[in-house]
Parts: sequence; C-alpha cells; structure tokens
Amino acid sequence: MGAFDVVVLGGTPGGIAAAIAAARYGRSVAVVEYHARIGGMMTSGLGKSDVENRQWIGGLFKEFTEKVHQHYLHQYGANSENVKLCQDGYYAEPSVAEKVLEDMIAKHSEIKVMRGWRLAKVNVENGKLTTIELVNRETQKCQQLEAQVFIDTTYEGDLFAEAKARFRLGRESRDDFGEPHAGVIYYDYQNHKILPGSTGESDDRLPAYTYRLCLTTDEENAHVLTEPPENYDRENYVGYFEDLEAGRLSGPKVLKAGRGYHPDHFDTLFRAFSVTDIPNRKTDVNINPRPQAFPFPEENVGYVEGDDKQRLQICQKHHNLTLGLLWFLQNDAEVPAAHRDIAKKYHLPKDEWAENGHFPHQLYVREARRLVGEYTLTEHDMTSDAEASRKRHDVIAIGEFPIDSFPCRKRQPGDSIVLEGYLGMLDSETQPYGIPYSILIPEEVDGLIVPVAASTTHVADSSIRMEPTWMCLGQAAGTAAHLSLSKDCPPRGVNLEELQAELRRQKQVL
Repeated sequence: MGAFDVVVLGGTPGGIAAAIAAARYGRSVAVVEYHARIGGMMTSGLGKSDVENRQWIGGLFKEFTEKVHQHYLHQYGANSENVKLCQDGYYAEPSVAEKVLEDMIAKHSEIKVMRGWRLAKVNVENGKLTTIELVNRETQKCQQLEAQVFIDTTYEGDLFAEAKARFRLGRESRDDFGEPHAGVIYYDYQNHKILPGSTGESDDRLPAYTYRLCLTTDEENAHVLTEPPENYDRENYVGYFEDLEAGRLSGPKVLKAGRGYHPDHFDTLFRAFSVTDIPNRKTDVNINPRPQAFPFPEENVGYVEGDDKQRLQICQKHHNLTLGLLWFLQNDAEVPAAHRDIAKKYHLPKDEWAENGHFPHQLYVREARRLVGEYTLTEHDMTSDAEASRKRHDVIAIGEFPIDSFPCRKRQPGDSIVLEGYLGMLDSETQPYGIPYSILIPEEVDGLIVPVAASTTHVADSSIRMEPTWMCLGQAAGTAAHLSLSKDCPPRGVNLEELQAELRRQKQVL
C-alpha cells in the first residue's frame, strides 16, 4: 500500500494545481491519471484559455500562462509571430501546454504521478474516505493508496460517486432553484430570448461532448486523412447543407476576439468548426454548436455511469464522428469546391499525439456528475446576485466566464433557430461572481475535496467549467488539504480566513 498526505484522482489542470499547491507546503502527493498523458483538455486540443476578464484569474493558472509566454519568447524572440499568437501565454500548442505543466510538476519531488490507472474501489470508514484501490489499465496490477485527504479532480466525479457522496446528474427543473434558464430550454442566443417549447422541466440529459481538435495549416507538418474513419456515414452531416442555405453558418452579429471567428469561413460549410489561430501555424478547433446539423448531442448517453469498456466505446464513436466531419468537409462531392478548398488547408498535426494518430486523447466532458455539497452554486449567484456572491465569507476564487452550455438534444421536429439545451449566453448578463469553498465539500463524506465536478446546478456548471477556473479551485483544494493536515481537522473544518489568507499570498484573486 502506498501512503501519502494527499491523493489527487485526475491529472486534469485542476488536479495538477491541487497537487502543486499541496506540494509547496511539503506535503507528499500522488496524482492518479487514467491516461498516459496529464493535463486533461489543456493538453488535448483546448489551445486557447477560456478567460473573458484576465484580471479575475490569478494564482497557478497565471503562473502557467507566464511560463507559456516565456517558452515562446525564448524559442522565437520577442518580435516573432509565434509570441504574438500566444497572446501573453493564454494560447498554446497542446505539446507546449503539456511541457509547461510537466515542468511545473517536476519541480516538486513530493509529487508522484501515476499514469494509466483507473479507480476500482474505495474504503469509507465512519464517514471518512481512507483508502482507494486502483487498477493499472495495461498490466491489470492492483494498488491501494492511503491518504489523510483525497481530492477528486476527475471530470466525471468518479471518486465521490464511488464513495457514495450524493450527486446530481442531468438538468434541474426551473422550479428547483428558480433559475430562469434551467431544464428543457430553447434559447435564442442572437437575441437573448427564451423561445416557445422551453418547458423548464428536469431530465437526465447532458450537454454534448466533443473532441477539441488541433489542426495545422503547415503542409510539412500535415497528417492528411486518406480515408474516412470507421463506420463513416455521410448522412450524419448532410443537414449542414440546409444550415448553409438557411444562413445558420453565417457570422455572428458581433465579432469578438478569441471566439473562433474567421470571416473567410462565414457562409461556408467549414463554419461547422470554430477556428482560432495559435502559434506555429496551428489552430484550436471547436465544433460549432449553433447549426441544426451539429451531430454530437445524445451521443454521450451512458458514458458517465458506464464501465471502462462502455466509456471507451463512446469515446471511439465521438472520435469517428469528429474525423468523419473533417473528412466530409474535405472530400464530399456535394460540398462546394471552394468550401472543400478551405477545409483542405487544415489537417491533423504530425507533431501532436503521434501515438494516437495525431488525435487528442481526452474527450471533452463538459458536464457529468455534480456533487451535492454544503452549498449549491446556481444561476442566481452569477447573474442578479453576483455582487453579493463576491462578498460571501467563504469565497476562494472568482468565476467570470458567461453561461455557456452545449445542446442536449439533436434536432427535433420544428427546430429552426437553435438546438434544445444550447445556452450561448456569451454576451449576456453573467457577471464575475464569488465561488464559495462550501461547493467543494460533500454533505457527509469526510476526507474529500471536490474542486472540478463541484456542487453546482447544470446552468451554473456551464460557467464554472472552464479550465482556468478549475485550476483556481484546484489550488484552493490543495491549500485546504494542507491546512486540514496541519490543524488535524477534516477539510470541512478548515479555518476559512486562514485559507483565504494563504490563497491571497499565492496571488489568487478573491
């Protein structure tokens, strides 16, 4: 059995921040990651940091951006195009983000990273999580880990679910917390209106998962698709022709930097993607959720509570759907030649994820289980009551990204404006808001902190789910774990003024 002060399950950015924060106090930390690579989405295609107001996000995330910036300055010089494209370190190639995160961890001998392990069992004694059992995905070897404090930084909330902490999965109703945008909803993102058909009813649906691609325009670095992916079916994509005709692939009313807007893609089928330039002729490529043909909603059914085999099957289906869309845009005879020409400028990069066919390793799990904690963050905390939330006594970070949830259902009969469940409130009334420590703490299970799949409603999760925010919460969790150990108290008993003082010392914005 391995014994540590702190065990972090999930090598996501939030998990890395938690581990570094605890290690800086001299705590021994194990970071357990399912994949061979660490970094979650930040090393798996999410090449631009989702930050609207940089002044609200500090701490370890800011250290990360500074190190990214220094990398490009050192490699290419201050006046280079690559330094300009890195946007002060907020934009990075996946391989650069991974190198920076690996270097940040390597500075701490107290951190042991265990790659390629999955959670099998947990042991809870007298309401306290005490040990976990892991299985190596390659060798099937088992190992137990013991710790005084565990931190669940998985996207899926796997550790707290196994420990039998209460959680939510799916969408609350409008009546549950009085959230205007809860439950079944059609939201006109252009005109900021709730549309007919919005019942506000609860259900078990989740926002669509996708992969976030990194594509290159450098022909020498291009891994060109020479055949469609397994199970390719062009019928998954032909609805985009109707989107094009109806004007749903046009540009937005207001152009904003960093939103993936390329005017030369407007009114072309390649607008199925949202493309942002990052260094070295690479791009961060999101899949545009606004067209009616967006094929990914409902494809994640069964993922969260599925076993390892089921999850891998669902990941493979998303992989095939993603590559199928790229193949369709580059090769389908019905796609206008000019649109195909645009698509053929973008390819998988040879120098990213070579062991995985140059394709990202991490599925974009935008929302999964959500802890039921001592407090539940809701839409009200980030809109009408945002100022009050910043004045809460237990604020440990600031959230600042707008409410932004991907569609939950494929096109329904009568849909013409937006897919059901899409909440693109990017130019709406979300304000910077306080994130309380109490959303990280389970109602009953002790010895556990949850900074990623934290206690929020579905609507609130769609704002808090950004990696910079999760890094802030992870840093708070690692710091709280240290205080819990030093004061010999459970995480829920940590002195909040002490925690806040430590976070301010670490340049976290409160």
